[in-house]
Amino acid sequence: MLKEFRDFINRGNVVDLAVAVIIGAAFGQVTTSLVNQVVMPPLGLLIGGVDFSELGWVLRDAAAYASLSEAVEAGAPVIQLGAFLNTVINFLIIAFTVFMVVRFYTRALARFKKQEEGVSAEPIAVTADVQLLTEIRDLLSVERTRQSG
Repeated sequence: MLKEFRDFINRGNVVDLAVAVIIGAAFGQVTTSLVNQVVMPPLGLLIGGVDFSELGWVLRDAAAYASLSEAVEAGAPVIQLGAFLNTVINFLIIAFTVFMVVRFYTRALARFKKQEEGVSAEPIAVTADVQLLTEIRDLLSVERTRQSG
């Protein structure tokens, strides 16, 4: 069983997957920071000074809390619309980035395939000296066959 586990871990796909997960997690942190600290503040300013992190509703005892974040920390039931909007924008950025990477990869793959087909479809031009040497080889081959038979 230990040998099977070692073989499983050493397969290239597992290592590639692990690298993809780690890079994906780091990319997720970058996009979260981009949304929370770069995109949402100007968007909130444009909308009228709204702080999206404080956008939401405390469902019970709203007067007991000075802010939405205080209610969240206290464990009160809260609908956090701002956090949800941040998550949606974060998802859209990640989805668009993945779409662009896949689109680039697909186009590059098609271009390489097209180039490969173009190279293999063209007949190889034979120079005069190569053609002459080929004819001599064929004549010698026929002559050897005639002498041996």
